[in-house]
Amino acid sequence: MGDGGRKHSPNDSYPTLTSTLQESTERILASHVPINTSETDYELKKNTHVQFIARVMLQGFPSKYTSQDASQPWLIFWILESFSILQVGLDPGNKQRAIDTVLACQHPDGGFGGGPAQSAHLLPTYAAVCALAIAGRPGPGGGWDEIDRDKMYKWFLSLKQPDGSFLVSHDAEIDVRGLYCLLVTATLLNILTPELLEGVPEFVAACQSYEGGFSSSSLPYSDGTDTPSFPTSCLGEAHGGYTFSCLASWVLVQPYLTALRESGNSTKASTAINLKSLLRWMVNMQGGELDLGGFRGRTNKLVDGCYSWWVGGCFPLLESLGVSVEPRIDVAQPSNGEEGAWHDADDSLYSRQGLQEYLLWAGQHPSGGLRDKPPKQSDAYHTCYCLSGLSSAQHRVVVSEGRRHAIIALWESSGGCTGPSACRSPVVPVGDFTDLLRKSAFSSALTWVEEGGGSKVIGSNTNRVNATHPVFNLTNTHLEGIMMHFYGQKVPPRTRTSI
Repeated sequence: MGDGGRKHSPNDSYPTLTSTLQESTERILASHVPINTSETDYELKKNTHVQFIARVMLQGFPSKYTSQDASQPWLIFWILESFSILQVGLDPGNKQRAIDTVLACQHPDGGFGGGPAQSAHLLPTYAAVCALAIAGRPGPGGGWDEIDRDKMYKWFLSLKQPDGSFLVSHDAEIDVRGLYCLLVTATLLNILTPELLEGVPEFVAACQSYEGGFSSSSLPYSDGTDTPSFPTSCLGEAHGGYTFSCLASWVLVQPYLTALRESGNSTKASTAINLKSLLRWMVNMQGGELDLGGFRGRTNKLVDGCYSWWVGGCFPLLESLGVSVEPRIDVAQPSNGEEGAWHDADDSLYSRQGLQEYLLWAGQHPSGGLRDKPPKQSDAYHTCYCLSGLSSAQHRVVVSEGRRHAIIALWESSGGCTGPSACRSPVVPVGDFTDLLRKSAFSSALTWVEEGGGSKVIGSNTNRVNATHPVFNLTNTHLEGIMMHFYGQKVPPRTRTSI
C-alpha cells in the first residue's frame, strides 16, 4: 500500500466505535487491491453491469425495494442514466414503458409524485423530467408534450418561501436538494423566471457551513419578522449531497445573476459564496491510499461510492466558477506536435486515478451493479452514481466560451414560437428581463464540452464510458434534445475541443 508500514489510520491509542469501523473498512478495502496489477485488474465489467440493470428493468426490482415505493421515478432515472453512461441504447418498446410509467406519476395539480396518486414532490419531479429527457420525445405519447408546465410552474411558486427557499412538497420540509431539483426542472422546461429565482442566491449562500461545504438548509429568519435578513446561519453539518445540490444550484443561478448585472442591478447580484473554503473541504473529502482514493460525504465518515459523484462531481462545477482545479490543456497552442500543452505543471487537486481505482476495485459487485463499498450489495442508486462519478473522473467536461458565443449567435428572440408551440408557456410572464434570462440559461446549460486530450481512463480503453453533464447528470445529447424542444432553438454541431 505504500503506507510506510502503517496498518491503519491513527486512533491516538484511544479507539472508538468510529475509529474501529474505519480500521475495519480500511482492511476490507486493502483486501481488494490486486497484488501485481495488470490491465485485467482495472477492468470495468460493463456486460455484467448491463445485465444487472436490464434484469431489474425487465424482471422488476426485488422485494427489498418496497421501501422505494415513493421513489418510482428515481428508480427509472437511475436505470436509464446508467444505461446512457454505459453507452447502451434502449429499444422503442422499453422507452415507451418508461414514458408511460413516469407520466402515471404526474400530479393533476402540477409536478410529479413518487408514484401514481402520490403527492407531488420536487425530488421525484426532477427524476421524472430527467427520465423523460432520456427516453422521451416530442409528439403524442412521447412524454415531453404531456408535461403540464403551466401547472408545474404554479406549483413551484406555491412552494416558495420568503427567504428564497422552497418546500420540497406541501406541508413538508425545506431542503437544498429540492431546490436543485426545481432549478434543473425549470431550466430544462423553459419555465425559469425572475419571480421563481428571487432570493435563491442568498438562500444558497446562507447554507454554506464553517467547514466550507453546504448543509441542508439555513435558518429562515434572523429577526423574527416575515422579512428575512441576510446573512443567516446554516442548519446542520456540511454534507456531500447538500454540497453538490448547492454548488450546482449556484451554477444554475449564474444566468440570473448575469441578467441582473446586465440590467444594471449589480447590488442585487453581489451575493457570493466562499469558493476557497469550499475547495478545501472538497479536497479533504477524498480518502488517501488506505481508503483507495474514494470519497466520503462528511468529515470523519467512511468512504462511499456514491460520493464519487456527489463530491467528486463537484470539481468541474467549481472549475466553471473560475477556480483552478487541475492543469488545463491549451488546444490553441499545441506543443511538439501533441494535441495540447499543459498551462502549468501542477497536479490535479484531487486524484482522478485514485477515484477510478476505488470504483474499479471496490465499487464493482461480482454479480453486477456497483455499490457503496464491500461487502455491501449493489443497488440501482449506487450503480447510477458510481458510474456518474467514474464518468466525471474519466472526462474533462468544461465550459466553452467559444461554444457559448456560437449558441448565442443562433438564438432567435421569438424563441421559434409561431402559433401553438412547446417553447412558450402562457403562465410564464413575458418581458425583456425574462427573455434575457431564458437566453442566458439556455446558452449556459449547453456550453459545456468534453475537452479534447483531457480524458484519463484507467485500464484499457474499453473502460471508457460516456461523459455526463456536470450540472444535470445527463449526456449532452439528451440535454440538447429536450432543451431545444422547449426553447424552440437550435444549437451548432458539437466538437470535443471547442474551448
